[in-house]
Amino acid sequence: MSAIFKQLKADKIIKWGMGLTALVLGAEVAGIVFFYLSLPELIPLFNQMPWGESRLASKLALFLPVIIATSFCLLNLTLLAKLYERIPLISRMLSIASLLIALLSAILIFRTLQLVL
Repeated sequence: MSAIFKQLKADKIIKWGMGLTALVLGAEVAGIVFFYLSLPELIPLFNQMPWGESRLASKLALFLPVIIATSFCLLNLTLLAKLYERIPLISRMLSIASLLIALLSAILIFRTLQLVL
């Protein structure tokens, strides 16, 4: 198993993609933790819902996008490790997809924080 991770570290696209994904997810968690005490009890998290109380969630629910993005990134990491020897292109695409998911999650969180604060 360690041989596969050595191969993955040698691939620049996968290394940069997964590294930046971890960095973005860490920045999300740090941003939430930093502003957590100054947040109101209810925040507008579900923006596709009709206007009113159905849009609101507790401030603890702000961790939900981070948890979802982290689970997708871990799933993609598992898949790209299994597929790298046979299909390296798909592995690189999964790495970039993980980065995109993390970036979109960060946009959602930081725009919500910007709106509330």
